[in-house]
Amino acid sequence: MPIKECKILTQHLDVEGITDIEVYKQHGGYQAIEKVFKGMSPDDVITTIQDSALAGRGGAWFNTGMKWSFMPKEPDGPSYLCVNCDESEPGTFKDRHLIAKNPHQLLEGVIISAYAIRASAAYIYVRGEMWEEMVGMEAAIEQARAANLVGENILGSGVSIEVYTHPGAGAYICGEETGLMQSLEGKRAEPRVKPPFPAAKGIFSRPTTINNVQTVSYVSHIINNGPDWFKSMGSERYPGSFIFCVSGDVKNPGLFELEIGCCTLREIIDECAGGVRDDNDIKAVIPGGSSTPVMTPDQLDIVMNPELWAIPGRGEFQGMFGTGGIIVMDETRCMVDACLNLMMFYAHESCGQCTPCREGIPWVRDIVWRIEHGQGTPDDLKTLEDVCNNVAPLLSPAMSTICLFGPSWSYPMLGFLKCFRSEFEEHVKNKAIHA
Repeated sequence: MPIKECKILTQHLDVEGITDIEVYKQHGGYQAIEKVFKGMSPDDVITTIQDSALAGRGGAWFNTGMKWSFMPKEPDGPSYLCVNCDESEPGTFKDRHLIAKNPHQLLEGVIISAYAIRASAAYIYVRGEMWEEMVGMEAAIEQARAANLVGENILGSGVSIEVYTHPGAGAYICGEETGLMQSLEGKRAEPRVKPPFPAAKGIFSRPTTINNVQTVSYVSHIINNGPDWFKSMGSERYPGSFIFCVSGDVKNPGLFELEIGCCTLREIIDECAGGVRDDNDIKAVIPGGSSTPVMTPDQLDIVMNPELWAIPGRGEFQGMFGTGGIIVMDETRCMVDACLNLMMFYAHESCGQCTPCREGIPWVRDIVWRIEHGQGTPDDLKTLEDVCNNVAPLLSPAMSTICLFGPSWSYPMLGFLKCFRSEFEEHVKNKAIHA
C-alpha cells in the first residue's frame, strides 16, 4: 500500500496568500487563540499539551508539556519563550519552509505557548541566512498585532505578550539551546554548562523555555482538535506526524509529512522520494541530519519511530533518528570524500570553547584530508578512532564536551569508519586520490 502523507503542518503551505492573516483565518487560523484566551488557563493549556504526548521535534524528543511545566507558576519577573529556527543541521530544511510558507501557523503556536508558560515575551531566533523568511515572519507579527493578537491586552484578556524576531549569526552552534541564548544576549555563542537549566536561568538570567519551530507549530492544532485527536496518529509513545527532509541522490527530493511509525526508512526513500537517481543502488544513508551516523543499505528497513531506534549505549548499532534530515548517497559516491566534506564543515563551525572540539575536529579533518588525497598511513585510522572515542564514543551517553557539538562530529566520523572502513583502508593502501 502506498504511503499516504499525514498533512497537519504542511496542509496549507501551498495555499495562495496564506501568509496574509485574513487568508490564514479563512482556513481556520487563530481559532485556537480565541479558545485559549477566552476559556483556558495557562495550566489548562499545559495539561492539554501533556495529554497529547507531543514531543520535541528538534531531535531530543522530550515531552513538550512536561518541559513547559518546569517554568515558574508565579514568576517574580519576566519569563521568556524562545523558538529555535536556527536550523543549521545539514540535510534539514523543514523549519524554514514552515515559517516561509505559513508564518501565522507558527505565530499562533508561539502566542499560545508563551501564554501557557506565563512568558511576557517570545523570541523567534532565525538563522541569519534566512533573511526573506525573517522579513515574512515580522510582517505576520505586525498583522497579528493589528488584530490584537500580539502585544498589550490580547483579545481583552488582560494578558500582554510581545513577540520579536532575532537574526542569528550563521553559526551551527547557535542551534544548541544555550549557545542560542548566548547569541540572543549579544554574546559569543559559546554553550553554557548545565545546570542551571534554562527554565531556572535562561535568557537574561530569567526563566526560559526553548522549543523547535515544528514543535510549536503543532500547538494550535492540538488546542483546536484535542489531545485524543493527536494521539490517534503515530505511535503510542510518540504520536502525531513528523516532517522528513529527503535530499541527496534521489529523484524527488523534498519534504514529506508522515505519521510517526507508518513506514520504514527504505520506503520513504523509494516511495516518497522516488528512489535513487539514475536507478543506481544505494550506498549509504544519513538518516537524521549530518550529525547522525551513516547507515548502510541492509539497515534501511527499520521503522521510522524514534522509540525503535538504538538507545545510545545499548543494543545493536542502528543509528540515530535525529531531525529527520535524510541524505541519500548512491554507489557513485566516495565515502572518504563524503566524510571529509562533513569534517570540514564541523571544523569550521566549532565555537572553540572546549579543548576536545577546538583541537580534536581540526585534527580529524586534517587526517581525513590526507587519506582522501593519497597521503594517509595505516596508523591514521587508529588515531581517528582514538580521538573520536575520547570525545564521544559512538552512540554512548558519555562525552567530554560542554555541549553536544562533540558527538555531532565524532558520531559521524566513527559511523563512517564502522560502515566503510574497507574504503578508508583502500585509500591508504593504494594512495587513492579522489578525482
